[in-house]
Amino acid sequence: MVNFFANKWSSKGAIALALSTALLGACTNNLDQEAAAPETNVTTEEVTDNTNQLIGKTVTVRSTPIRTLGPSTFTISDKQFFGTEPIIVVNASGKPFTLPSDPNVPIQVTGQVNKFVIADINRNYNLGLDPNLYKDYETQPAIIAQSMALAPKPGEITTNPKLYYGKTLAVTGEVENIRNASSFTLDEDKLFGGQDLLVIRAGTPKGTVNEGEKVAVTGVLRNFVVAELERDYDLNWDLTLQKQLEAEYSNKPVLVANEVYPSAIPQ
Repeated sequence: MVNFFANKWSSKGAIALALSTALLGACTNNLDQEAAAPETNVTTEEVTDNTNQLIGKTVTVRSTPIRTLGPSTFTISDKQFFGTEPIIVVNASGKPFTLPSDPNVPIQVTGQVNKFVIADINRNYNLGLDPNLYKDYETQPAIIAQSMALAPKPGEITTNPKLYYGKTLAVTGEVENIRNASSFTLDEDKLFGGQDLLVIRAGTPKGTVNEGEKVAVTGVLRNFVVAELERDYDLNWDLTLQKQLEAEYSNKPVLVANEVYPSAIPQ
């Protein structure tokens, strides 16, 4: 059994995301795992403190995994809040999700809050969980996850993109260098030493982004190869923009967005 240790987040707001306002066509990673927009956005501390009020609601939280319990279950917790109970996450999406090998890489989880009752979980989701392994978690806060995604920072992605190619990511950052309605960059955190991350939105984007706006973007990380991107997506680029982007980003990572929405995460 593999253990994952939590990384300290800067503040309570650092794991909350704002409501989705701009939805685009769905993209999936190599496991067909999608990152969904939330109905309600909370911290893991709020889930443990207000479980009864949140039961039945769909929430999105961002945190590093703490411990793997089984193929379909793991725990998350905000370790900076002393005494906070871990939340058990149950992967009920029907699709496999591999936790990051780097314990410092956070994930984004979207799902329904409930209390963990193994008899109900096994009956409703047919996961075949062994009751003996979950005695300590009975009636504890749980998120029945329908969507999960890795949530690295822009600089982490551009520094080591091979870790993330082909995967669905949930990335937050500040909008910079808007080229047109369909392309912009996310400002990298200088602490990580990477480059800004290029984001493109295929088709006709719904909603706009503004310079300096803090956003969350979910999508699939690709290698910037114009011929492949044009083949797979409706980009609507003019020739001048295409040449500019190709000169700057050829064979560099690009996040092909399926959703862009305001972020409550402070930069």
